[in-house]
Amino acid sequence: MELETFLRTAERLLAVPSTADRPDELHRALELVLDMVGPGFAVERFSSAGKPSALLYRDTGAGRPAFRVILNGHLDVVPAPPEQFTPRREGDRLYARGAQDMKISALVMAHVFAELAPTLPYPLALQLVTDEEIGGRNGTLHQVEQGVTGQFVVIGEFSGLEIVTDSKGILQARLTATGRAAHSAYPWQGDNALLRLTEAVRAIHAAYPLPTAEAWATTVNLARLGTPNTAFNQVPALAEAWLDIRFPPGEPGFDGRTAAQIAAHLADICGPGVTVAVEHADAPHHADRDRPEVLALQQAARAQGYPAGFLRKHGAADGRFYSQRGIDAVIFGIGGAGLHGPDEYADLTTIEPYERALRAFLTGL
Repeated sequence: MELETFLRTAERLLAVPSTADRPDELHRALELVLDMVGPGFAVERFSSAGKPSALLYRDTGAGRPAFRVILNGHLDVVPAPPEQFTPRREGDRLYARGAQDMKISALVMAHVFAELAPTLPYPLALQLVTDEEIGGRNGTLHQVEQGVTGQFVVIGEFSGLEIVTDSKGILQARLTATGRAAHSAYPWQGDNALLRLTEAVRAIHAAYPLPTAEAWATTVNLARLGTPNTAFNQVPALAEAWLDIRFPPGEPGFDGRTAAQIAAHLADICGPGVTVAVEHADAPHHADRDRPEVLALQQAARAQGYPAGFLRKHGAADGRFYSQRGIDAVIFGIGGAGLHGPDEYADLTTIEPYERALRAFLTGL
């Protein structure tokens, strides 16, 4: 890979504001990467809830195979000010929204796929999605539900060439409290739904305390707390809270439970007058660290001078949709820092070692 040529393409991709609310830009980012891969491959296009995705593989005329390896990358990013979509280099850093998370890793995967897929003695897939940042259900999950499957999956999320074999489960819950409206001068005549809701949130945080430092434990983030009430002098009769919950394997009340069972568990903690709705609940992701592909990937990264240790990740990634179906998936990507923040950057010194490690891993299977 000629790095300077690669970076010029990367900067074009990073300049695309491919956020969930801009469908045209999601398509533009996807087409840019497909153009870079070039012709000669089977390209299956998918769309779910307006989110495009694609699956590429060697065209043998026999249709879609069960893949030996799937390389998975997402091209969507979280929102950012306009200046973050003007990439800039400072030394060994390339600053832009999506530089670390994860357009550059996806582009490296596309480059490796284009060069190796025609000659590998097994079917390799490149899976490009545009909805990972909002849950991945209309990209990776949608493709899996359409029958896409394989033996092993590499997710190109950032990792600094270390290997993530475990990620927490994820669920979002909406808490709704109802009360009784009244004049605020006579609060005893009403029932303040907002107070009832804040008490419920405190009870959940008492059951699952907020860690003061990094911990492999269940965390509950209060993402939103509000009421439709618009008057100072009225007791609110309705209030709603949004919770984002991340949980490790084996967490009672969450792991292995259905959405309805989790809602009932949270409702018991909240107490009367609060209803809980859980739309989706995804189990933790785990890959066997002794699996031959995992060890081969580790060896390929170590050959590039990286320790390639095993990591556990607090954030969820699309690998969970494979893990839930008994398919091992790991996260393996470039280095950098600042994801989702104003100073997100990719570590340029990790790009070529990452490309060489991927290449060695795939050709050595």
